[in-house]
Amino acid sequence: MRKGEQTRAAILDAALELASRDGLEGLTIGLLAERMQMSKSGVFAHFGSREDLQVEVVREYHRRFEDEVFFPSLREARGLPRLRAMMNRWMEKRIQEVTTGCIYISGAVEYDDRAASAVREQLVHSVSMWREALLRAIRQSKDEGHLKTETDPHLMLFELYSFTLGLHHDARFLHLPEAVQLTRDALEKTIVSYQTPRANAGPGAGPEASAAANLTSQPTDSR
Repeated sequence: MRKGEQTRAAILDAALELASRDGLEGLTIGLLAERMQMSKSGVFAHFGSREDLQVEVVREYHRRFEDEVFFPSLREARGLPRLRAMMNRWMEKRIQEVTTGCIYISGAVEYDDRAASAVREQLVHSVSMWREALLRAIRQSKDEGHLKTETDPHLMLFELYSFTLGLHHDARFLHLPEAVQLTRDALEKTIVSYQTPRANAGPGAGPEASAAANLTSQPTDSR
């Protein structure tokens, strides 16, 4: 990158760290200039305004989120393996953010009742993209026969999404040591409740394996 691009990337990296810690509203040009040992005018030269900076911070967070969570999950087989990968990677990121903070969650609290703004619109757009990706993975899992035919994708999305929000609340706000394991258990219990015998039989299981899984799931006669 050119020197100007390197400087802009360094400013954005510092801004993302500050926003994760103090919230988007806590991000000021003065604080960022002090962190970067630059003048305020020098920071303004790269972003134009505080709102432009905040919007770009949300975009950068989303880019990193996709690189860490979404794109690696696409390497998994279509259906439940991919959905599980997305949830597992999302969980790992949430666990990391217990100490650093989450832009999506803190941003939602800061901008939930505000009038339309460029920052709020970017937050809603980024979060909606992730929710749509999860919804698509749930529908694909259903199409692949990994989830029961009566599965309501929107209800399942609500449940899975709520668990990660609960993790952030219990672990970051209440500092409950059991929060991570409880969330893992709740997620697994929910996913299993939606699974078909075919999915329980494992990846690539054919009709015979599915039938066998179904039989082994039935109560045995102990007489």
